[in-house]
Amino acid sequence: MTDFLLYALLAGLGVALVAGPLGCFVVWRRMAYFGDTLAHSALLGVSLGVLLDINLNITIIAIPLTMAIGLVFLEQRGFLALDTLLGILSHSALAAGLVVISLLPDVRVDLLSLLFGDLLAVTKSDLWMIYTVAAAVMALLGLLWKQLINITVDPELAAVEGTNVTMVSTALMLITALVIALAMKVVGVLLITALLIIPAATARRISHTPEHMAIAASLIAMLTVVMGLAMSWNLDTPAGPSVVISASFLFCLSLTYRRQLS
Repeated sequence: MTDFLLYALLAGLGVALVAGPLGCFVVWRRMAYFGDTLAHSALLGVSLGVLLDINLNITIIAIPLTMAIGLVFLEQRGFLALDTLLGILSHSALAAGLVVISLLPDVRVDLLSLLFGDLLAVTKSDLWMIYTVAAAVMALLGLLWKQLINITVDPELAAVEGTNVTMVSTALMLITALVIALAMKVVGVLLITALLIIPAATARRISHTPEHMAIAASLIAMLTVVMGLAMSWNLDTPAGPSVVISASFLFCLSLTYRRQLS
């Protein structure tokens, strides 16, 4: 196995490990559009990093985090409905990122790799970043798991029991922003939300407890990475879209399995 394929596999597995449990909360709390908004802001982070000559890893993480904090602030102020805010910020961030990239004639930017991922171009430094962030995210999810479950099931009851709903919700948004920035290298801006949602939705069909679903989602996400890379290697297809197609295939299988059980 060549080094670049091994790096791609390790990177994909690292992202899939955290995308599974986090994707469960995205599904439970119906945050898919929120994920799209943060993914589009990651593209703006890339373009600003190139424009300002800043390390891209910094801007790719900083811009989605800033966007998440801004969304929390605007939602609490009640200026507009959340879905309206997400629509405005999502398309504005994507458009701004593309405009900034177009203003950089002397810098060659592979737009397709940004939009659909470039998993086969992962480096050792990317791996270090992926697994460092993944470890931090898993630790945070472990610490906040019960509180996250409580605010997902009934936020009002959780508040009565002493849970700081705003703080925990904000933490979830920031964790989501981190994972989206992490996944950008694997599946790209346009497909990040699919990596979060599809394995979790698949796991939901075959799970009976939140913990079971989180573990199953991680395993399914990791399996889709292996299947996607195998498809990319054998058919010479783009790695990111191949991963998402594999995830969709497993979801269809889960529908069939569910019907057989019933």
